[in-house]
Amino acid sequence: MKIALLFPGQGSQKVGMGLQLAQQFPAAKAVFEQADDALGIRLSRLCFEGPEEELRLTANTQPAILTTSIAALRALQSELPLTPELAAGHSLGEYSALVAAGALDFADAVRAVRERGRLMQEACPAGQGAMAALIGLEMDIVREVCKTACGGHEIVVPANLNAPGQIVVAGHTAAVRRAVGIAKERGGRMSVELNVSAPFHCPLMKPAQERMAPVLAAVTVKPLSFGVIANVDAQVNRDPGRVVPLLVEQITAPVKWEDSMRTLVAAGVTNAVELGAGRVLSGLMRRISRDVTMHPVEDPASLAAAVTALGGLQA
Repeated sequence: MKIALLFPGQGSQKVGMGLQLAQQFPAAKAVFEQADDALGIRLSRLCFEGPEEELRLTANTQPAILTTSIAALRALQSELPLTPELAAGHSLGEYSALVAAGALDFADAVRAVRERGRLMQEACPAGQGAMAALIGLEMDIVREVCKTACGGHEIVVPANLNAPGQIVVAGHTAAVRRAVGIAKERGGRMSVELNVSAPFHCPLMKPAQERMAPVLAAVTVKPLSFGVIANVDAQVNRDPGRVVPLLVEQITAPVKWEDSMRTLVAAGVTNAVELGAGRVLSGLMRRISRDVTMHPVEDPASLAAAVTALGGLQA
């Protein structure tokens, strides 16, 4: 049996995430304490109690999601030894995957993603960028929609290639809104602008990419204990020397999640654990492949179910 670890990205956050795990599992509680110490703020309280408006701020959301994911991982590991074949994370979740693989120290990662969130928020002035989900269109049609919607200096490009018929675009607000209208005309089942604070994974994030490069260059990268599928090329990376360049490129490049999951399936993975708040990745996997059984771990009940299922399979 080959197992993969999957980690969610921004958008999965919710007030109360990780609280029950921290209350019941010392290993999870320790992760939240490490995050508080590393950042010098009460990130744990923000995760557990909110307020939601503050949790939604990108500079807070990114370290909060990373911390909750690693807390879920440590709680699971305290109950069931696992030997993963691979790991992957959606956008921000790639940092969680690298921590899981031992490439990044957790404290370094949580500080890096807080800076990543701040820089990505500052890269595009409020109101000038947007993202939208185009549902029910294939990639070639989405590319045509984006090309038609661009005008003058305004751009819109595919940003999150999540699953068949589920693609998110990003760019200047006016161009994104034109793309939403054109997608409906081209037969899209649903096209809707997303409630996000910035247009992630598009060329408008170039200022964040340039400022994030030296931050990541200063982080120590250690050997990976298992491969991590990179967002930018959907390929398995086992080379510590490629970790930082891939994370830098990721800021402006589209997230190739569907291709990443197909790489995972091709590697023979039959079971995957989604670690952290929400079950977004489990939903995407149902659209991508039925060959992988998903085991979400976000609270004690789902953790117990995963331990029972995976423990039985390993036995």
